[in-house]
Amino acid sequence: MSNLTRWEPIYEMMTLREAMDRLFEDAFTRPLSMSGGSVVPAIDLFQTEDELVVKASLPGLKAEDVHISVTADVLTLSGEFKQENEKKEATYNIREHRYGSFERSVTLPTDGQTAKARADFENGVLTNSLPKAETVKPKTINIKAK
Repeated sequence: MSNLTRWEPIYEMMTLREAMDRLFEDAFTRPLSMSGGSVVPAIDLFQTEDELVVKASLPGLKAEDVHISVTADVLTLSGEFKQENEKKEATYNIREHRYGSFERSVTLPTDGQTAKARADFENGVLTNSLPKAETVKPKTINIKAK
């Protein structure tokens, strides 16, 4: 026995609205790495009590192929994903790897000590650690009762 479902036009309109919202959200808020031919690494930026940490996914790159610079409160990563030799005799069914140069700048939420910054590169993940400036670190003040 089949089930009958009553047609409600308002639900169809909500579906259209949700589709339009998704279209505009994808067009304006999706990271550039997901669009066209741009190559932009995904990053995580977080802070602990003592330092700022930026992690970037850079699969296939070597540490010497990545450049890091910090100017004022902006950290910039740059480099290039090189294309491997294309197989002339092969027919590609899917080709999703992105190639080309990239540059990604991120504004740091607080000031850091650039002279003490360090970067580690392991398994395709670049981790930049930047100690917070002394003026930014929270200070604890003890209260003396009388």
